[in-house]
Amino acid sequence: MITIRHAASLGTAHDGGQDLRCHFAFADYADPAHGHEGRLRAVNTGTLPAGGTYRIGPEAAVDIVTWVVKGALATDMEGFAPDALGAGGLHLASTGSGCAQLAWRAGGQGAGFIQFWFLSDTQGTTPAQEMRPALPELEDGGFRILASGFPEDDPEEAQRVSDGAPVTLSARARLLHAAIPAGEGAAYGTAPGRVLYLLVVSGAARIDTVALHAGDAAAISGQTDITVMADEAAVVLLADVAV
Repeated sequence: MITIRHAASLGTAHDGGQDLRCHFAFADYADPAHGHEGRLRAVNTGTLPAGGTYRIGPEAAVDIVTWVVKGALATDMEGFAPDALGAGGLHLASTGSGCAQLAWRAGGQGAGFIQFWFLSDTQGTTPAQEMRPALPELEDGGFRILASGFPEDDPEEAQRVSDGAPVTLSARARLLHAAIPAGEGAAYGTAPGRVLYLLVVSGAARIDTVALHAGDAAAISGQTDITVMADEAAVVLLADVAV
C-alpha cells in the first residue's frame, strides 16, 4: 500500500524559535491522522536565516538525524565538541538516556535542513554524536545508506565518517539517499514487516504510477521491494523502519 503526503498538506509547528514543516504531529502541531509512521517519529523541514539557531531539549530515547539541504550548519550538542556541516552533510544526535540541549546554527548564507526522528530500540544508552559529510564522489544514482542501526551495514565507531560508511543508529532503522538522473531509477529491498517512507527533496519521481514532486512523501507498507524512477533529476531520502 502506498499513501501519499503532498507538500501542501504538511502541518506547521513552532518549536525552539523555529517554524517547521512537519509530516507528523510535532510540538504544537496536532494531527490525529499522522502521528508517526512505525518507529519513525517525525520528519521535519526547516530554514534558518544567516546566523539563526534552532534549539531544542531535553530529549531522550530518540535518534535525531539532521541532513543539510543547503547552506551550512554548526552543531551544538551537550557534552560534545561542536562541528560544522555543509550541504549534503549529516549530523546524528543519539540522545540515549537524555540530552539536556541540542542546537543547530546556520552559517553566513543561512541553511535549509531536514530532520528524521527515529525511536530508539534500546533504553538507557550513553548519548552519542556522529557526523557524515556529503561525499558526492560516491554517488552512483542508487541508494546509499547514510545512517543505520544494522551491524551488517558496517557503521564505523567514530564521531566523523570519512569513507562513506553510515553513522550508527540505536534504532533498527536505516536512512538512505539517492541522487537519480532523469529517466533512471533506484531500487531498494527490505524485509517483511517494515515500513518505508520516501521523501522527494528535489526534482520529480514516481513509484509505479504514483507521481511525486519536491516536498512530497510516500509511506509504503506491505511491500518489500521498490523502484523509484526519476521523471526529472531527483534527490530523495528514504527511511526504513519497523512497524
